[in-house]
Order: sequence, then structure tokens, then C-alpha cells
Amino acid sequence: MEMNILLRGTNWIGDSVMTIPAMREVRNFFPEARITLYTRSWAKGIFENADFIDEILPFERTDSLLDQIKALRPRKFDLGITLANSFNSALSLKLSSIPKRFGYNTEARGFVLSNSPPVPDWKNSRHEVYYYLNLIGEVEKEFGGNLAIDNCDVVPKLSVSDERKASARKLLESTGIDLSRPIVVLCPGSTNSRAKRWGIEKYARLNDGLQEATANVILVGSEDEVFIAEKVIDAARLKPFSLTGKTDLSALTAILCVADVCISNDTGTAHIAAAVGTKTMVIFGPTNPQTTQPMGAGIFRNPVDCSPCMLRDCPIDHPCMTGISVEEVLEKVLAL
Repeated sequence: MEMNILLRGTNWIGDSVMTIPAMREVRNFFPEARITLYTRSWAKGIFENADFIDEILPFERTDSLLDQIKALRPRKFDLGITLANSFNSALSLKLSSIPKRFGYNTEARGFVLSNSPPVPDWKNSRHEVYYYLNLIGEVEKEFGGNLAIDNCDVVPKLSVSDERKASARKLLESTGIDLSRPIVVLCPGSTNSRAKRWGIEKYARLNDGLQEATANVILVGSEDEVFIAEKVIDAARLKPFSLTGKTDLSALTAILCVADVCISNDTGTAHIAAAVGTKTMVIFGPTNPQTTQPMGAGIFRNPVDCSPCMLRDCPIDHPCMTGISVEEVLEKVLAL
């Protein structure tokens, strides 16, 4: 079916990765359509080699609603699907004169959408990928389809071009990394939650154990997490390499693709690593792996009574994280 389709992306890295099965299903159902992903500019680094979209139309967080309308209305989309839950993401579709507008009826925005199914009652007990796929199922119903979301491929997969992989290896070599040895990426930070962090000393000791086993260890993260990387380096006996704050998402995605293993807190980095096919282990504490675990990744978790609490700061002694030992993580990583 020849259509001009707009997908409004989500606002966080992990959420963006978890929408991949839904976006791929849009391509499967509308194979002849032109599909544009309208998303934050940082997402270009994740989706630049994606085969399920034709174009990435970026916007900035500071763009006004008027800016968005000016960008969207001239393109004359036939169908708009907002994967984001915000009111403004739906309103921008309405004011851009898109006739068919789909999105969940969150933030009382049903009146600006042409089709606004309710949030499914199972949302907090099933993985987020099903939440996004269920919305696409509602779209397909409107066009004569009948999507069985339980039969879909729910593992997000991202492609990285050979050119980007080569650039990543060149960057690692220029940093001093020996590409003949295994590469382990550690992500010890978390920008939006201190409670998600496993701990400086634990990551430092994990680094020491990995380097003793002849692995390269690279710390990654955003500019906001540089201070965490510096503390890990200070605490480590064998100093790791650090690219924290030194790469954009495109370069980070390629680095994760050429790495052998990624160990991370519950962050967007973990979702990217799993999606590019790298062996990934995620340390879970206050968040719920049942709904947000990177598909295809393994997890470490100490199932205490108060977890998942979803708090950004632990009001007690952080038992969900302190109960996960360096030894058990190191043993699993070395096995990988």
C-alpha cells in the first residue's frame, strides 16, 4: 500500500530501541510506503543504517510546536503514529493536517487523535516492546489487518555499516587499544537515576579482574557521566580506557557493535549493545527487568522485597545493588 507515513519517536534511548519491532512491523505491513521517523536529533546515531525507515527527520528538544508544524505539514503525511505518550506529540500530528493519527489515549489526548486505543491493562506486566507492537496492531486493524503480537519477532535489531565498524576499530586503535585482545565495554553511569548505579568500587574491581584476564576495558557514557568514569579510573588498580563523553551516539553504537561484551547498568547503552548483537549483561536494581530488560541480554539481579521500587535514590542501604557481587559478575563475563 503506497502511503506517506510518519512515525513520531520516543524521547529516551532505551525506549527508542524498544520501538524497533513496532517500526519494523509498520514496514512489513506497508512495504511500499515511504516511512519517515520524526525523532530527537540524537537518535540519528542509532537509526542511521535502519532498513525499516526511509528517512530520519530530526528535531530538537527546544523546537516549539510551531517549529514542528512547519517541518511536518508541507510533507503531507497520510498516516501519523506517535510512539511517544505526550500530549504535544499527538497535537503536532493534528495541527500538521495528518488525516489518520494513531496513539494511545494518554494525557487525555484522545480528542486530537483519529484513533486512540486505551493503554492495555497488561502494560506494567509485559515487556515494553509489546506495548508498542499493540499500537501497531490497532493501526493494522484500521487497514484490514489482524496482527498477533505474540507471534512477532520482539528482539530489537540494529544494523551498523561496515564503514562505521571500520571507523570504530580505527578509533579504538588510536586510543591505544589492542584489537587482538577481547574488548569489554563497561557503562557504570546512569544519567537519570543514582539508584541504578551498581557502584564505583565494584566497577573498578570488575575492571581489574577483566584486565587480569587480558581483556581491554573501555568505559563509555555521556558527558554527564564523565565524573563517574573518572572515579572508576581513580579506584582501579589497572587503569581502563575511557571514551566517556568523547563519542556521539553514532560512534558509540559502532563501538558497541565491534566489542565482545558489554556490562552496563539499566541504561540506553545496554539496549543499543544488545540490539547490535553484542553479548550484553545488565545489572538491575530499582527497575523492572520484566518490562524493560534489553531483549537478548542477560541480567544480574538481587530480588529483594523492595525492588522494583522505581525510585531514583534509594532511601535505605541499596540492598538490590549491594547484594550483587563483583565475583558473580566477573565469572559470568569471563564465561562469555
